[in-house]
Amino acid sequence: MPIRILIAGGGTGGHLMPALAIAAALREVRPDLEPVLVGARRGVEATLLPRRPFRFHLLSAEPLYRRAWWRNVHWAIAPWRLILECRRVLATERPALVVGTGGYAAAPMLLAAAFARVPIVLQEQNALPGLTTRWFARRARAVYLGFPEAERHLPVGRNTRVLCLGNPITPPHAAPTRAVARASLGIPPEARVVLVFGGSQGAHRLNAAVAQLADAGRLDELTVCWSTGPGQWDTYGRYAAPPRRLVRPFWDPMAEAYAAADLVVSRAGAMTTAELCAFGLPAVLVPLPSAAADHQTRNAEALREAGAAVHLPEAGLTPEGLLDAVQSILDHPETSARMRAQALARGRPDAARRIAESVAALVS
Repeated sequence: MPIRILIAGGGTGGHLMPALAIAAALREVRPDLEPVLVGARRGVEATLLPRRPFRFHLLSAEPLYRRAWWRNVHWAIAPWRLILECRRVLATERPALVVGTGGYAAAPMLLAAAFARVPIVLQEQNALPGLTTRWFARRARAVYLGFPEAERHLPVGRNTRVLCLGNPITPPHAAPTRAVARASLGIPPEARVVLVFGGSQGAHRLNAAVAQLADAGRLDELTVCWSTGPGQWDTYGRYAAPPRRLVRPFWDPMAEAYAAADLVVSRAGAMTTAELCAFGLPAVLVPLPSAAADHQTRNAEALREAGAAVHLPEAGLTPEGLLDAVQSILDHPETSARMRAQALARGRPDAARRIAESVAALVS
């Protein structure tokens, strides 16, 4: 009978994708381990998990609103329902270990595991640790960091191991080559390719800036691979004009788009920045200003200081400013090459496997 490992995390792609990467790596490292995913019914995982080769459970978890506090009224009854759901999951699966990757889908499962004396470990993606990681770090057997900068903000227990192994992503060696990716997408080999995306939900300000540039004909010398986000597809899908502008609601998997790109314009989520570094891609980062504790700005600043990215705050985002930032990299090959080198130096493409090996050692 396989040894089951629960991997709890979700709500957004930034918490789900590391869970999926760890699950895939666990299967490779130890075939006797069975990863079982735990997410939220209202999260992006409700759509993506049915298409992945793992068993899963979806909880009735809801986000905790920090600014619109009045929307948290559901939490008056939600904890009791969640406790029962999490207990059922633990009773059904009888896991040897619970891995938390953050988000509102992870916290209730980690709490249930702690009360049931099931060992827990955490994977923290951001330069500033999230609430879930800070809440449970003292109880965790291990905390795996994506950014070394996170450790100074982390209150850990006496027996907690803190390991900076990078963020778990699908490694670049699994991606197509640049030539194959471009041929598959119908992009000429000599094109200058910019990949634009705003995370799993899209980014309105970023989409609007790109649309204004397209309307003005300012993107005609570039090939743009553009992910609008599913909720904004109806507004921006009409800008598709292959092969110069390839527009999709959501790129899944992202590896083909990364392989084809010369430069990325994106938010600064932890998994995005980890993928950019692993692929060695220069970037213009526009952090989500409403992200919890402004953690995306911390991520963008970390990469800017490393020389791997340009940090363009959304408050100052204009179509012209965005185009200037893109051209300042693409028009100067030496700048692009230096940023690629700095990104690669920071990349941890084997993070998922190293985390999986550490997890496997805890249940041997």
